[in-house]
Amino acid sequence: MLKLRFTTDLIECGCDEAGRGCLAGPVVAAAVILPDSFHNELLNDSKKLTERQRDSLRVIIEREAISWAIGIADNREIDEINILNASILAMHRAVQALECKPEFILVDGNRFKEYPGIPHQTIVRGDSSYLSIAAASVLAKTHRDELMQQLDLLHPEYDWKRNKAYPTNAHREAIRRHGCTPYHRMTFRMDQKG
Repeated sequence: MLKLRFTTDLIECGCDEAGRGCLAGPVVAAAVILPDSFHNELLNDSKKLTERQRDSLRVIIEREAISWAIGIADNREIDEINILNASILAMHRAVQALECKPEFILVDGNRFKEYPGIPHQTIVRGDSSYLSIAAASVLAKTHRDELMQQLDLLHPEYDWKRNKAYPTNAHREAIRRHGCTPYHRMTFRMDQKG
């Protein structure tokens, strides 16, 4: 069972991102502050959930969270500052966009840069340990998937509505046939295995 809190008396937000390993599109982060009364037995790391489960949880999280926000770093920023820094930038943007200012940030993973004035803790596999990080993982994933479905309308030959720009065989073959779009990350190896 996932834990609700890391601290005992601070306003905590969980942070996570989606899209780090993709060949195109943005990296999307979410920050979520849950109430102490929040409980959901299904909520877990978004990668362990089906698309239908993520979509239903997104509605619940967005309705019941004290505050939630999305932050984005696009493919040009990823190419400019690298994927790790872009992921952290997106998380900072999500925290900045929260209507309720957190007093503590819980971050999935082991890398983060200090957010001005707010202490943080990185937690490896935090999206399988803390509800707020799991909620952030669901929002980041569903919002990014939605963005990739919109971009698929512009470039249907890459099948982003299904592969979400991850390096599948079909996506790599589409790049070989059609070249890159303005949304591809030019610093990523387009032939990397999925």
